[in-house]
Amino acid sequence: MTLVRLGYVAMSMELKNASPSQTMTFTQFQKIADRDAAIRKLERIARSNLTNTLRLLKHTVASEIHFYRLTSRLIPLANHRELLDWDFIMPIKDLLKEIGTYIQEHQLRVDFHPDHFVLLNSPNKDVFHQSILTLKMHYLILKAMKIDRTHRCVIHVGGKYMDKEKSLEQFIETWMDVPTGIQKLIMLENDDTSFTLEDMLYLCQKLNIPLVFDYHHHLALHQDSNWQRHWDSIVQSWEHSPLPIKMHISSPKSERSFRHHADYIDSKLFFDFLHEIKGSIPQIDCMIEAKQKDKALFKLMEEIKNRDDVEVVDGSSFNLK
Repeated sequence: MTLVRLGYVAMSMELKNASPSQTMTFTQFQKIADRDAAIRKLERIARSNLTNTLRLLKHTVASEIHFYRLTSRLIPLANHRELLDWDFIMPIKDLLKEIGTYIQEHQLRVDFHPDHFVLLNSPNKDVFHQSILTLKMHYLILKAMKIDRTHRCVIHVGGKYMDKEKSLEQFIETWMDVPTGIQKLIMLENDDTSFTLEDMLYLCQKLNIPLVFDYHHHLALHQDSNWQRHWDSIVQSWEHSPLPIKMHISSPKSERSFRHHADYIDSKLFFDFLHEIKGSIPQIDCMIEAKQKDKALFKLMEEIKNRDDVEVVDGSSFNLK
């Protein structure tokens, strides 16, 4: 049997006033004449985001969910070049430690998915260095939580820059300039416009990086491609990870807007995938990327409870028979 665990992204549609992503732009920061006062405001926002994150984690545990994606917006402007002198960890260290303790006590799997501005294959040195700053921010947050940093950030390859093959080689070349600690953070994901499953496997095998398979992205980019023949290679990419294999699951909004995420998960589409991989691995963690966040997870589980090809374990997990 294969155990399937579902997770959700950052926000809850059920908890009120619990945003972990309150922010402040650098323009707003500059409008505050007293720089120290502006930094204190950033710290207040960060504390509010972290307090809400702890509320979300408690909601996650109460709902018997074991997998949660932290937002990358916990600490506004922590990766901004004009604020490199700001020790953003120190004033929130107590909250980060409390969150990390809670995560470990309840054996939650948490990770991040930094935004599309993280471009490790950029030929532009400034873009590359800004990407490293952003990834370092994630590293320091996890370190302060005392969470193992291995395989905690999912990123895409980056830009295609008019030449896909050259862009893949550029990623390999710049990878050597990525600090070892940050290298360990990284998982790679296939996207829906440029870099295919095959492209990702090329990089993952060459650089020993786990591949997070996004089934929806694969269908959007390569609907007729036989992904099944690559499944063993996807599994092998996780061979040296301390974490179970991870994938992303979402559904097309419509035929016309196929690439956009729907509010909920199409269970038929999901089980088309699951039936193909059943029994090939002991466990897979599936991050739901749906507009309705945890509500989409709950709805999917309600549908799953009525199936005769599964054995429900708890509020977010089931075995494939």
